[in-house]
Amino acid sequence: MIKYELSYWERETFFKNLDIAVIGSGIVGLAAAIHLKTLDPTLRVAVLERGPLPIGASTRNAGFACFGSMTELLDDLTSMSEDDVLAVVEKRWRGLQRLRALVGDAHLDFQMLGGYEMFTDEEEAIFQKCRAQISDFNQKIGKITGHPEAYKVVDERLPRFGFQGVRHLILNQAEGQVHTGKMMSALLKKALYDGIQIFNGIFVKDLKDSSQGVEIEMESGWTIRVPKVLVAVNGFAKRLLPQADVYPARNQVLVTQPVRGLAVEGCFHYDRGYFYFRNLDGRILLGGGRNLDLEKEKTDEFGSNALIRRALLKLLETVICPEQQVEIDAWWTGILGLGPVKKPIVEQVSPNVTVAVRLSGMGVAIGTLVGQEGAELVVKN
Repeated sequence: MIKYELSYWERETFFKNLDIAVIGSGIVGLAAAIHLKTLDPTLRVAVLERGPLPIGASTRNAGFACFGSMTELLDDLTSMSEDDVLAVVEKRWRGLQRLRALVGDAHLDFQMLGGYEMFTDEEEAIFQKCRAQISDFNQKIGKITGHPEAYKVVDERLPRFGFQGVRHLILNQAEGQVHTGKMMSALLKKALYDGIQIFNGIFVKDLKDSSQGVEIEMESGWTIRVPKVLVAVNGFAKRLLPQADVYPARNQVLVTQPVRGLAVEGCFHYDRGYFYFRNLDGRILLGGGRNLDLEKEKTDEFGSNALIRRALLKLLETVICPEQQVEIDAWWTGILGLGPVKKPIVEQVSPNVTVAVRLSGMGVAIGTLVGQEGAELVVKN
């Protein structure tokens, strides 16, 4: 990191008289910044982002507009109360509606193609458990989403997709998918149109709150002071707020070259949502497998994991696209923010610093709502 000081011109032109600095330009950060200007158009708001693009997970995910597969929700019920699980589902659903309202379906490339959960022969017992819960889940989830029969067994669709070794499918009709690159581009354009300043390549090192405001120290050596700060860096939150009850989790993702005659359509979950894939421009986007090496993937460093990547390739070649020659176009990783429970943290951590993090791998669904709630808390305090 190059060390340097701000010039007079830089300080006076770009950083003087800021009211609020939002750290992180992902879904949460941009949604928060836009909402701040909606709440008070006179506010001078700046977004500080360490990467040339939003670098955490907002443009590095699978673009699932989902709110919970049955096995994931059943798994959550082992560590959370039913009321808490349903409250999180409601936040995800409301967040999706706010995202669609804020950006517009056309700019999201939103498609309501459904979310499927796959079950192999070895998972017959868990499938039967899910099947027995469908009526109850539909009643409770239906009150949230307005879809009275969101979940249903659709084994008859299996021949259409051409999977191998998959015995059952449960469809969530209320789920869809988005193009997260287009989504973030639209959010960036809206933020700039609203007069929000966005500074890339700004690596925040430390925050010091006092009665004079928040001193923001950069890795490059210079500082600025602003009255209030909203931290929206999710998986990287521990670097700035060591006390925050959130930890990073890295996810491996691949996308194939176009697949001839691809029949896969929709978003697919497997193994409690730890594995996921979808169709994208005639390709397969596939990711996950974090549960195979949880401790190693508990990191905010980008990079590959050979064990997980082999597992993803095996799933692709033997289950999703069996007996097909499929070439990989690209690999990448994204950094999630997780915690002991799947509940976002939106709270004031000091007089002038608010945090909005811990999206639990559901940033597309819940990020807009979390950002807006964070903005409202900043203005309130």
